[in-house]
Amino acid sequence: MASVSSTVTGMGPDPARQSELSREDQTLLLFAGLMEGGKKDDETVSDLDRLTKVLNDDVEAVKKGETSICSLIDSDCADTLLSYLDMRQPDIVRGHATLTTSSYLKAAGDDGAQKLSEFFYDRVRRGTYDDYIVAFCVAAAVFPIVPELTAEMFLSEGFLASLGPLMRRKWKSRKVETACLDMLNVACMNAACREAVQKYCIEWLEEIVDQDPDDVVKDMFAANPDGDLGEGSISMRRHSRQVQNLAAVILAKLKATLPPQQPTKVEELSKSGSGRVELATTSIETLSKMFAGLLASSPDQGGSNAVEGLAYASLQPTVKEELAKDGALLKNLVKTLKSAQPRSPITYGTLSIFSNLTRYKPPRSEEQKRLGQLKAYANAAGKMADQEPDPLDDDEHVSARCQKVFAAGVTPVLVSHSKNGSAASLSLIIGVIHAISVTRSLSGQLAQQGAVRLLIDAWNALSSVDGTNSSADTTLARRTAAQALARILISVNPSLVFGGTRPTPMSAAIRPLASLLKRDGDDSHDLLPVFESLMALTNLASTDDDTRNGILRVAWTDIEEQVLSNNERVTRAAIELVCNLVQGPEGISMYADGSPAARNRLNILVALADADDRGTRNAAGGALASLLAFEGVVEGVLARDRGIQIILGLCSASESEDLRHRGAVSIYSMLMCDGETGKKAKAAIKAANGVAILTEGVKASRRAEVVEVTVCALKELLQGEQQLLQA
Repeated sequence: MASVSSTVTGMGPDPARQSELSREDQTLLLFAGLMEGGKKDDETVSDLDRLTKVLNDDVEAVKKGETSICSLIDSDCADTLLSYLDMRQPDIVRGHATLTTSSYLKAAGDDGAQKLSEFFYDRVRRGTYDDYIVAFCVAAAVFPIVPELTAEMFLSEGFLASLGPLMRRKWKSRKVETACLDMLNVACMNAACREAVQKYCIEWLEEIVDQDPDDVVKDMFAANPDGDLGEGSISMRRHSRQVQNLAAVILAKLKATLPPQQPTKVEELSKSGSGRVELATTSIETLSKMFAGLLASSPDQGGSNAVEGLAYASLQPTVKEELAKDGALLKNLVKTLKSAQPRSPITYGTLSIFSNLTRYKPPRSEEQKRLGQLKAYANAAGKMADQEPDPLDDDEHVSARCQKVFAAGVTPVLVSHSKNGSAASLSLIIGVIHAISVTRSLSGQLAQQGAVRLLIDAWNALSSVDGTNSSADTTLARRTAAQALARILISVNPSLVFGGTRPTPMSAAIRPLASLLKRDGDDSHDLLPVFESLMALTNLASTDDDTRNGILRVAWTDIEEQVLSNNERVTRAAIELVCNLVQGPEGISMYADGSPAARNRLNILVALADADDRGTRNAAGGALASLLAFEGVVEGVLARDRGIQIILGLCSASESEDLRHRGAVSIYSMLMCDGETGKKAKAAIKAANGVAILTEGVKASRRAEVVEVTVCALKELLQGEQQLLQA
């Protein structure tokens, strides 16, 4: 590094002067500045940020054919940069050093990877406490940046096995232990590393968690009755609470994500001599209680560890049930989330806990169940019980947990965090609201607490996500948000939801709801969101013409497709929506403008008035009752084969009062049509035995409005003839 020093002697890293230097000189100058000691944190951060920019620019320069500056960065320079990742550095310095290291590894490629490996192995080989701390801190910091390279270093022969003796030393170093456990904690994001940690480290991790600090002190006094323990010896012979908490988090990750190992046996000396005793293990339930207690007693010091541990422990059904039963814990979690910074690990961890507690198992079709059985039979070691979901995760248990989470007051906090959260956090928030919305009795309260606006804003925000999530994840999150919105809007008064001092336009809900009507190209297309969307749109369409026109502009093509669905309930919901849409001028024009498309739609509507499903007939009859006030629609029905017979069929004495009412209104509207069309309608109705059918309908009806409109239709039909009406 002498070349750097000689080049920049007497020169400080002045930004103005640097801009006049070449990229090579800037690099040497910045590393010389970083090697100097005694700087203020903001000066160090400034140097790191400028070096990050130089390295990022170098990547673009190399693409243009220029020589990389990384050839100037020797092992001493790399050591200097990596040493700023030491946990003993201020947090702000470590954060900026992490960004600079990421840029360096990207720019330097294989050479940077080699220098990182050499740094790590050299420090571990030296074996001093200081070297261990730096090596472990560097590994923890770069694991998310270069996971494959770091995993290779982590899994190198003998490394994990050497950690047990280090952590079991009589004289403890809290910084070494903390750095080591931080590294193991981050490494557990990798599947191979998790398995290796379970194989080589789980015994001493159990020992750390199981240690009672008071017992350590008692043992020391028992060994030294005179009380001569030496200065500082108590704290140096026991693991700190922070170390115990970190070890517990790692254990929770292992136990929540890996199958349990067969109990191992270790040799220990006992009072009666040596023998083999089974190593005690800490259950995931015990760990979750430990984390819950830590969150309640030390939210400031241990909150991060408690949240991270609970996020993994709450993957287990038994733990979910215990957490949900603890109302005080749920309120502590809500409080923790409320005070957490946006886009922070605590925010994401707390949201993960709520997501785990409220997540429903996806429904399985009969075909999927049969495939699961076949897979179980095909696997010689498999058992059918392994294929069945845990009963604690059935819909009844999840619904109960959702209600308890909602009662803890989570919704307003989710609304607050949704405004500044990352795409990943937003997906978790959507999932929690979606799960709570399954309980229809909570829809009104969800709407009151801001869930409708949250879901609309989230759907719009995720439509412009720039790649922080994969496309599939983003699409799923948007669809989940739209479905939750539909569930809430099915059973609440839209005018109340979209009113208030800061109203959200009702039209803002149309596009998210309409997105559920589009097929996603999957043969296993789930029709429940489609059905719920149609129901919600029907509710919105009951309000005003502006909303109805908005639905027609955005979703009419998809609504028409759902009218012809093979699913009876979807068809019924689509026709109910059509019934509300034709209450406005634009909806009427879809059937009454005389075009071939309008005539085809009318033919389908008349056919559905003769469907087997009574609800479908009811909705189609309601739409016809509105449309037949227009001459063009009457002409269309007259031109259709059996059109009159189908509408008269609604008036039959064997039908319900609602159907008779719709049928009678439709017949009366046709009879009241002016000109030749009205004359043709009257003749066709008479020819179809209309008088007898309407007469029987009157006799069977008990509701005054049904009797009244049917009698009016009969009078109009018999006008000009000498015939008495007997009703």
